Amino acid sequence: MKLLIIDNEPNLRAGIKTLLQSFCPEVTEIKEADGVRTGLQKINSFKPAIVLLDVEMEDGTGFDLMKQVVAPEFQLIFVTAHNQYAINAFQFSAIDYLLKPVDPELLQKSIHKATSNIRNNNLQQQLQVLLQQLTGTQNKDRKIVLKDIDNTWFIKVSDILYCEAEGTYTRFFLQESNPILVSKNLKEYEDILEPLGFLRTHHSYLANPDKIKFFDKTDGGVLILEGGHSIPVSQRKKDFVLQVLESR
Repeated sequence: MKLLIIDNEPNLRAGIKTLLQSFCPEVTEIKEADGVRTGLQKINSFKPAIVLLDVEMEDGTGFDLMKQVVAPEFQLIFVTAHNQYAINAFQFSAIDYLLKPVDPELLQKSIHKATSNIRNNNLQQQLQVLLQQLTGTQNKDRKIVLKDIDNTWFIKVSDILYCEAEGTYTRFFLQESNPILVSKNLKEYEDILEPLGFLRTHHSYLANPDKIKFFDKTDGGVLILEGGHSIPVSQRKKDFVLQVLESR
């Protein structure tokens, strides 16, 4: 399997190449590029199955590069220094990323995941969601990407009623659609959706406030949502939830 490393730091490229040769036997051929221009050239000539792409380079960003790739046919893994805003965007779009310095075990997991997804490439649509998030686009059609082993869903955030924890999984309950079970825990989605106003009402529930109809004080307190759904409010969260609802 062919892999391309695009990064402007020669030492980092060399380090990643060594890790790949030591921990990722499925990668059989590795090429390198040092920026947006050379990266595009190598993508077109080498036709990699996987691209490891730096975010910040001397002649532009990894996002600039991907805007110029028409119908990408590879799996993409961004490599980035810690930037919470960019990481939130990666999580929103379900595009994989690694933090510098690259951890060998996480690299191995990312390559394994990319290899498993070679035939399920929704990268163009995922990039649209990523760029929407990075540019701070605020509209009712904003989407989040949800993935499991077999499927990728592009869901309008406005269609989410609430999320429920199921162990290390999260089940999304949607307006006029069947629930979707995703193999990430609720805390990860709280980090993604809380900036959009979603409320953690209970250790197992995350609610879209736009879908809340009223607070029912019986049985310790539950929120009644559109479609007749009800979710609990923990005693610890009650005052906060009521304060947010009263301020809307």
